[in-house]
Amino acid sequence: MIHSTKNQLEYTSLKPDGALKDLVESIWMMKYHADETEGSIIVPDGKIDVAVLVMEDGSFEIFISGIFTGPVIKPPFPKSKMFVMSFHPVAAEYIFKQSFAELKNNRQKLPAGYWGFCKEDLTDLKHFYEKACHLISLKLKKEVDPRKLKLFELIYSSKGAVTVNELAEQAGWSSRQMNRYFNNWLGISLKAYLNMIRFSNSMKQLKNGNFYPELNYGDQSHFIREVKKFAGAKPTILNKNENDRFIQLSMMPED
Repeated sequence: MIHSTKNQLEYTSLKPDGALKDLVESIWMMKYHADETEGSIIVPDGKIDVAVLVMEDGSFEIFISGIFTGPVIKPPFPKSKMFVMSFHPVAAEYIFKQSFAELKNNRQKLPAGYWGFCKEDLTDLKHFYEKACHLISLKLKKEVDPRKLKLFELIYSSKGAVTVNELAEQAGWSSRQMNRYFNNWLGISLKAYLNMIRFSNSMKQLKNGNFYPELNYGDQSHFIREVKKFAGAKPTILNKNENDRFIQLSMMPED
């Protein structure tokens, strides 16, 4: 479990085990204890999210997000509580059984009662986590292709600092097949996804004030360009993170 509280923002995350760990990155909760007046910025992390939101007045909303390739401004949700299921891309095929290409850089509001969720499920994270894991397990009807598991294992273990050709050699899957898979299911190329994961793994060093490029960036100029592309700001701005505007940095555990 990861738990963090900063100012009036509280974050708790749980990671599933067993078969679900290959499909679900985490199930987490975020609470805003005060009147949030400004929108926060969410940077790309390569995940598919299903979010359940309840406001102080009792209003309730469920929405699903595809893969984002740039920064997204999250509208303010004062005194709210949000529970999120963050899925690895392979879940598109094995859990949702639908392409997310049309949801790239977009989100879609879902009908009330989607997957049987209701406001009463948002009492605490443990209850939500257990229900979510049960529902996701029921939707997993077949074993995930070992080649796809191997591919994503290589992507995440390398922190995105690997080439498409290297992945093809190690995963036993041609670059053409891999790119077709990513474009069909997510609407982006494998190369674009690798760059996104590499940036996401650079967030920790930016939080710590290390602006020297790691993870096989060509040079510092290349690193700065990539940060600005995915975050919409220079590395120094992310490091300052004034007013906790970059929400993932705010929720990142301290060393």
